[in-house]
Amino acid sequence: MEVLENRMEGLYCPAGDFFIDPRGQVKNALITHAHSDHARAGHNQYLCSENCTSLLQVRIGKDAKIEGLKYGEKRKIGDALVSFHPAGHILGSAQIRIEVKGCVWVVSGDYKPQADSTCESFELVPCDGFISECTFGLPVYHWADESEIHREMNQWWRENKKADEISLLFAYSLGKAQRVLAGLDAEIGKIYVHGAVDSFLEHYARAGVVLPAVEVVNRNKDQPYGGSLVVAPPAVEDSAWTRGFRGAKRGFASGWMAIRGARRRRNLDRGFVLSDHADWNGLIEVIEGTGAETVKVTHGNGDALSAFLRERGLDAEVLKGAVIRGEEEE
Repeated sequence: MEVLENRMEGLYCPAGDFFIDPRGQVKNALITHAHSDHARAGHNQYLCSENCTSLLQVRIGKDAKIEGLKYGEKRKIGDALVSFHPAGHILGSAQIRIEVKGCVWVVSGDYKPQADSTCESFELVPCDGFISECTFGLPVYHWADESEIHREMNQWWRENKKADEISLLFAYSLGKAQRVLAGLDAEIGKIYVHGAVDSFLEHYARAGVVLPAVEVVNRNKDQPYGGSLVVAPPAVEDSAWTRGFRGAKRGFASGWMAIRGARRRRNLDRGFVLSDHADWNGLIEVIEGTGAETVKVTHGNGDALSAFLRERGLDAEVLKGAVIRGEEEE
């Protein structure tokens, strides 16, 4: 790989002396988005998209040295020309375009070409080499339109409200929770959120994302939960916090809900197939749309996707030594 090297700390650009979404501690870190498996504390300085900066501060602290670039703005770093482009994953998420001596590589981070009112629309970036996630890189994964999933969520909530039951819906605190909230019908009842979800809402509001009014769950306050809907992160799924909602109907919003048995294993009443990653068709369309001749895949089912791409005539392989993760880590 001429433009990028795969090192222990992560992807490294020798021409610019920077890492992308690095592990450990490095001098210069370029960050694709603010999920904790991509944005880690401890680096000397950070560069990300403009809309990612405040979210990144929530993740790693306000004292961190963070600079944001507007989408499409070019920055010369050493001998590399860098720019950030919308990834459509969550608010402020970006693909990072790196050009060195006329050769262009794009590191996609996590991305979603599907429409989403809570974040910037995905932008296809032509390149010579493309590093693609493949979290859902199997043909079994196909996403329905999000409006259909929101309709299902609201219907589930209405049914639970008729029985004065609490609807406890698990969704990752950054990105997924806001996407869930954007589709809820506030006329059905009251909406509550876990504090981890609430910590990001003001940043979405400042970015112009319209979400319904919510109240933060407060165990020290008498709150009328019957018939309400509560959005909480999966990190508290088996905690005392969740057990306090005795008898609540439990739902989960995730791409993993497309797999038979996933709902049963987590003791859920309902699973909603809503993902902030590309499905199989989305991955293929994006990868081929970039025009890249060389493709490295990471973060999921890489063997299946790279084999498929090689059959289509691309030079494709799994990025060696990459850390394999699932959907967003809490």
